[in-house]
Amino acid sequence: MRAFFAPGLAFGSLLLAGCVSAPNAPTLTLQTAKDPEAYVKCVLPKLEKHGITSTVTQNSRHAKVLLTSKFAADDVLEAYKSQEGGKVFLYERKPLASAIKPSRLELAAQECI
Repeated sequence: MRAFFAPGLAFGSLLLAGCVSAPNAPTLTLQTAKDPEAYVKCVLPKLEKHGITSTVTQNSRHAKVLLTSKFAADDVLEAYKSQEGGKVFLYERKPLASAIKPSRLELAAQECI
């Protein structure tokens, strides 16, 4: 019975590791020619097309899109004003099954550069 228990416990720990640990570094960093407001105006319709709801907070130099999740920590897309336009940071938790291909949020973020 121990032969089955140890691999199952190890696999279960791997699955839960993504839910427990907090990301310290962005999963994606992008540079755009758009200011934060224009960038968010581009991203939001793409997310809404897929039925993804979000909350937006912004000021003159920063915009933050928060995508709430029922199962894991919230995903965050932040855009900051820079000299060249804007700097975009994506903080996202991906389940192991979806780590192979980009998420809808990541695709929307890249399409709006």
